[in-house]
Amino acid sequence: MNLAVAMLFYCLSLLSLLYLIWRFVDGKRHRNCYILDYECYKPTDDRRLSTKFSGEVIRRNKHLGLNEYKFLLKAIVSSGIGEETYAPKMVFEGREASPCLRDGLLEMDEFFHDSIDKLLQRSGIPPAEIDVLVLNISMLATVPSLSSRIINRYKMREDVKVYNLTGMGCSASLVSVNLVHSIFQTRRNTHALLVTSESLSLGWYTGNDRSMILANCLFRSGGCAMILTNKPYLKEKAMFKLKTLVRTHHGSRDESYDCCIQKEDDKGFIGFHLGKNLPKAATRAFVDNLKEMAPRILPMRELLRFSALLLMRKVRQKWSKAGPGARPLIDFKTGVDHFCLHTGGKAVIDAIAQNLNLSEYDVEPARMTLHRFGNTSASSLWYVLAYMEAKGRLKKGDKVFMISFGAGFKCNSCLWEVMRDLNGRGNVWTQFIDNYPLKNLANPFMEKFGWLHNEDPDTFFVPDDYEIPD
Repeated sequence: MNLAVAMLFYCLSLLSLLYLIWRFVDGKRHRNCYILDYECYKPTDDRRLSTKFSGEVIRRNKHLGLNEYKFLLKAIVSSGIGEETYAPKMVFEGREASPCLRDGLLEMDEFFHDSIDKLLQRSGIPPAEIDVLVLNISMLATVPSLSSRIINRYKMREDVKVYNLTGMGCSASLVSVNLVHSIFQTRRNTHALLVTSESLSLGWYTGNDRSMILANCLFRSGGCAMILTNKPYLKEKAMFKLKTLVRTHHGSRDESYDCCIQKEDDKGFIGFHLGKNLPKAATRAFVDNLKEMAPRILPMRELLRFSALLLMRKVRQKWSKAGPGARPLIDFKTGVDHFCLHTGGKAVIDAIAQNLNLSEYDVEPARMTLHRFGNTSASSLWYVLAYMEAKGRLKKGDKVFMISFGAGFKCNSCLWEVMRDLNGRGNVWTQFIDNYPLKNLANPFMEKFGWLHNEDPDTFFVPDDYEIPD
């Protein structure tokens, strides 16, 4: 009798242990975060900013003097942006100086209706199966919220969980991914719709403050919608799997907080201020982010090699009493196959390339995206990713390192694993990917308005057919 009881107790204990192991393994499977599909927004051709039309928009600003014109055109020429980017409708109607709420809503509706419609249709997932909606648009907050606008259009369920983020800046999409990933830790079998864009209509600057004029040169219309899931049985259909994500926020430092901020100039014109200390703040946030990210994504041999080089450098410096010298570079290519960089501007891409010792092949997707679509704020990363996909670069098992910067000041990064070979069929680059990469990224503003590039006031001249406002 005692033996039977003991055997029963043993069997029950074993079954309990097996159940706990199954729960642990099954729980980990449900905590994964996959991207099933994504859709980048390509505005219609009537929203395209050609060189000629961009010059007309600049000339319409009655507050710009000669020096501001020279500064602005010089910034455009050196920005890395081409003449096929897109702007809101009100710019083409000549109303950028006096936009209204309707302009901002129209800009968002055009993006919602195009990209979300295509995404839901291609994925085969009806709106009723969306469990979580996360939307990030920094510079347009409405009542009802923009997320409610999406729910109303697609008639989503009453119990859909909704998160509406504003003020997160260019790094907002990775904040949204982090939020979805956190939700997946406690909710099984969940579909999430993530929508990321930026509204330019109400933030177009019409003053003459140089630190705020730059925003008009860099930011362009765009957006991306994606479906994420933690359903294990959809693993084989997924495009990407999130491996790790790191967020760095330096908002407690006044210098970092003030370097990238929406405000009014001294004449009351609202715009986006980009301070001279922005590069320093970005570098500091970038370095701190990499310190936490590197041990998560690099092989141990690379970490040991880097540590040994640092130690040898310190010993040599101590014995020779020499200066600090150049810091040894850690090789991120030992754990990363592709680099997906935020298209904040040519200087941003150049700085990251230098700090990570990247080749032109590595930064080609970011450079071409900046040239073709401009800085589309939080959605820019996904245009870069789509370029890699359209070029056939993304193969099963590859690792993609995403890096983004945003107001606050923030640096967010993450690592994705490619779940299957991707060919980019039907994405935003399909129609013109064969024309890239371009060998010449020079902006035609130099040819059209190069005379404004001359810094010497004594030799400055204006062509007869060019009118400068009073």
